Amino acid sequence: QVQLVESGGGFVQAGGSLRLSCAASGRDFSSFTMGWFRLAPGKEREFVGFISKSGSGTHYADSVKGRFTISRDNAKNMVYLQIVNLQPEDTAEYTCAADPRALYQVIEYPYDMYYWGRGTLVTVSS
Repeated sequence: QVQLVESGGGFVQAGGSLRLSCAASGRDFSSFTMGWFRLAPGKEREFVGFISKSGSGTHYADSVKGRFTISRDNAKNMVYLQIVNLQPEDTAEYTCAADPRALYQVIEYPYDMYYWGRGTLVTVSS
């Protein structure tokens, strides 16, 4: 069992930055590919990006490339999502997820993540 708890969301003006954090507890954190997803009002959940078990590989949705960066610290059981130049369309609930599959397998089926957090809300004002 893996428990995931997100933090770092809040209100921010357009053009600002945020770093979201996801704390994992339970089984060996380094055995999981980690991902971030978001759910915006009136839209379907979309994946933001993933990071490999070691942290050496990442994959991002085209819509966020260049502004979103995922990193992890396996010693601290943490994964992060750094967002710069936030825009109103980034307003969403951001959720982290964990899966024992390798990164290339997760990319193929991104919504089949095994463990999910409860999310943290990011609101961007124009």
